[in-house]
Amino acid sequence: MLTVGLTGGIAAGKSVVAARLRELGAVLIDADVLAREVVAPGTDGLAAVVDAFGSDVLTGDGDLDRGALGGLVFGDDGARATLNGIVHPRVRAEAARRIAAAPRGAVIVQDIPLLVETGQEDAFHLVVVVQAAEDDRIRRMVEQRGMSAEDARSRIAAQATDEQREAAADVVLANSGKVGALQRRVDELWHERILPFNENLLAGRPAARARGGVAGGAGTADVAQDGAGTGGGGRAQVVERIARRLARVSADLGILRIERVEGAEPVDVLMIRVVVPDQAAADRLVQPFADAGFPRVRDARVWDDRVPGHRPCWLHRTCDPGKAVDVQVCASAEGGSG
Repeated sequence: MLTVGLTGGIAAGKSVVAARLRELGAVLIDADVLAREVVAPGTDGLAAVVDAFGSDVLTGDGDLDRGALGGLVFGDDGARATLNGIVHPRVRAEAARRIAAAPRGAVIVQDIPLLVETGQEDAFHLVVVVQAAEDDRIRRMVEQRGMSAEDARSRIAAQATDEQREAAADVVLANSGKVGALQRRVDELWHERILPFNENLLAGRPAARARGGVAGGAGTADVAQDGAGTGGGGRAQVVERIARRLARVSADLGILRIERVEGAEPVDVLMIRVVVPDQAAADRLVQPFADAGFPRVRDARVWDDRVPGHRPCWLHRTCDPGKAVDVQVCASAEGGSG
């Protein structure tokens, strides 16, 4: 199943995107909802919060007094870290349980406001970020949530910056404030990128690649994609994100190093080299890389003269129609050729 991480700053319009993705058929897992559930009355999460912050964070009915708790942790990095250490592991555990219970072939969208702040961007096949102008966000918080402009600015400042989110994004959805326009962008993303990506992932096949590297997908001016260096923080950051994801799914499987291949042709295709000791190690990576969205291309064994010793490489290619990425898994010059 395809996993999508959805995030965005406060009042950027993420809830509109999440609702539309659910209408289109995604299984939506809302981290804010889970965060409330894991500290509901009678849970060990609530007991842990009371142990850490005292009984003053409870209402007379025994519920969590979010206002009182917020007053304790907002602006206090230590207190916020303590609270996050209680809530976040429980939220992730519950999210994992719901993912495991989803039907095979489902598209899982995890709505996580602090996805970037908690370093989860490499845990998903695709990261979608919703962005809006800061003035528009402040106006929405003042008009719709009754906040003062000063409080709104403080909430924005406490989160990741737009630049940090863009660096973590595969797709950036720009929200100009018109709900219908944002929903149309989500529809394009769903039909032109997410569904084909999921179909390719389930079939274990790479995305079809048109001339120019990227086969297509959500290509409006307001949907920035990282396919050949547009959006997503640039080519180097795209490679870094993919490398972290591949490292995550292949821990303890014998990878020696992961590196970008400089001077790869064609220039609009990102190429990453994964160096392993031998063919046996390369074969151990086939399934985890396929699950991560990089199936091995059948019979695509090549001898890369950029690898010292001219050792053999096995080609993996992304299932994502919105980006052009090849991964060479190469035997080390010090290892056997298999």
